[in-house]
Amino acid sequence: MYNKVDIKAIQALSQDDMSTVNDLIYAQLHSDVALINQLGIYIVNAGGKRMRPMLTVLTAQALSSNSLTDLGDKHCTIAAIIEFIHTATLLHDDVVDESNMRRGRETANALFGNSASVLVGDFLYTRAFQMMTKLGDMRIMDILSDATNIVAEGEVLQLMNCNDPDTTEESYMQVIYCKTAKLFEAATRLAAVITKQPPAVETAIANYGKYLGTAFQLVDDIMDYTADAKEMGKNVGDDLAEGKPTLPLLYTMAHGTAAQKQLVRDAIEHGNGMDHLPDILTAMKQTGALVYTQKKAEIEADKAINALSILPESAHKQALIALAHIAANRSA
Repeated sequence: MYNKVDIKAIQALSQDDMSTVNDLIYAQLHSDVALINQLGIYIVNAGGKRMRPMLTVLTAQALSSNSLTDLGDKHCTIAAIIEFIHTATLLHDDVVDESNMRRGRETANALFGNSASVLVGDFLYTRAFQMMTKLGDMRIMDILSDATNIVAEGEVLQLMNCNDPDTTEESYMQVIYCKTAKLFEAATRLAAVITKQPPAVETAIANYGKYLGTAFQLVDDIMDYTADAKEMGKNVGDDLAEGKPTLPLLYTMAHGTAAQKQLVRDAIEHGNGMDHLPDILTAMKQTGALVYTQKKAEIEADKAINALSILPESAHKQALIALAHIAANRSA
């Protein structure tokens, strides 16, 4: 049964491992090139919750009680690699999206320039692969290299969908699986791999990460229209301004009046939605687009929780259940 564990309790449970992860991140971030140190420290200190690496350490601990494998610090190293890959994608995304605000402060590209952001993103990717190689495990390298490649594909798919009002819900779901859920899936699958779980457990745990990541991204797309900039840490309506056809917009077009459909089509196609934001928000409310997207996120979170039924009861399992609830019901 879900005991309503809050994020602070989860962070306390994972504190020792996450301290090791953070030490690894700062150690591996070091470079003889001053700009890499400066920009790298700026981005890793940006105030994120470290959700993906936390997933790896919590899942590894939840599984290790049912395993004879000595974890050592391998799960922490994998968690640091996951965070480097994620951070590299953020640096590149902000350049592609021309974003100037993330997590409540200036983006790295706004502060240091696009060229520096892209190149330091490349450094983080390659440092992640150096760390993978040192683990000396081809299965780990296979999972992480596959995930990194699929994340890149997801970003290209999203770019192709931008300003395309005829994007389907199926195509949208494929994008969020690739660009977001795949790395969540890798974060949890790897915990099963290093604790030498049987195939059924590995698949269930990977599915947990996939469903959790999907719920997380669905809510992120809702918050683009519901959270204030200070709370969300980025500008409200950024997706709309970039012409991204996210699910709230797609649903509004499918269920709105002819005028509402045309309004949203034009906003996506021309990237001028901010000029009509109040009317678009009204259309979303009238069609139930945000409610629909929220329900879809909750369904994904429930699927994630159900996938955990294969695990024995533990505080770490409860933390994973709580993360699924938090992912689907967060406001920041």
